[in-house]
Amino acid sequence: MYSLSTCWNSGRHTDGRAMLREIRELGFEYAELSHGIRISLLPGILDAVQAGEIKISTLHNFCPLPMGVHWPAPNLFKFSAEDRRERESAWKHSLKTIETAARVGAKLVVLHSGQVDIKDYNEKLEEMVACGERETPRYRKLVEEMDSKRERRKERPLELALDMIRNLADAAAAEGLLLGIENREAVEEIPFDHDLPIFLAQLPPNVRYWHDCGHAQIKENLGLIQHALHLEGMAERLEGLHVHDVIADEEGQHDHSPPGSGMIDYGALRPFVRPEHIKVLELSPGTETEYVRRGFAHIRSVWGEE
Repeated sequence: MYSLSTCWNSGRHTDGRAMLREIRELGFEYAELSHGIRISLLPGILDAVQAGEIKISTLHNFCPLPMGVHWPAPNLFKFSAEDRRERESAWKHSLKTIETAARVGAKLVVLHSGQVDIKDYNEKLEEMVACGERETPRYRKLVEEMDSKRERRKERPLELALDMIRNLADAAAAEGLLLGIENREAVEEIPFDHDLPIFLAQLPPNVRYWHDCGHAQIKENLGLIQHALHLEGMAERLEGLHVHDVIADEEGQHDHSPPGSGMIDYGALRPFVRPEHIKVLELSPGTETEYVRRGFAHIRSVWGEE
């Protein structure tokens, strides 16, 4: 199942049906409703789905956006927040995502789980890598400092996130839906890559692993994981993937580029990707239509047509 995320085109559409029609005309039978879907787009989306023009593979929390929010905001409310009102907002809007997913016949909802309270490590690590310092003692010292701080502060955020996701899993199961816990690119976001197997083991079977290829590649470039080995370790619980490429230059790392345009070795990931996995191209809004087509053709040539 290949799909295209509406993060590519939702910002330039006022009619949800026209938004989905643009995706269908590129050859995609499925679309993911991403975290930039405004409530005003929903009537057209429902019309397109009911007319059989396209199918919806997945939704990315929060979808639709809360009233008054007009920009993509997947971390607007955190499952791990100490503030009870923020967690209540996260619960309420996640339930709306689940309800919307059921209405459009989607299979899975992609979730972000929260974060620990540490600052600026991503920026510092990126700057040092860009300057060629990844193998230096100074870089290793910074990574050790980051790891130590994360480990000391993770227990409570993980506890809060697990509690939230267990409850959401019950709500999703009642609708016949799966949840997908996404690996993240920011080092403060939970669960940390090495914690993912333990995290998922504490959750119901309808909570699955969602692999973001761009995020994993960014972590590999920072020296924190090995992309293919990480995916192999998560393969048993894998349900789907966000597919996009990473380009690095003097200004840093840039993801959400079309597959085949950057540094990801999709051939090395191929042994762990099955036809039944959901494969969602998640591309920058600035990607020209021709490059969307090329990226779609490239990933099918490596992973197969299904």
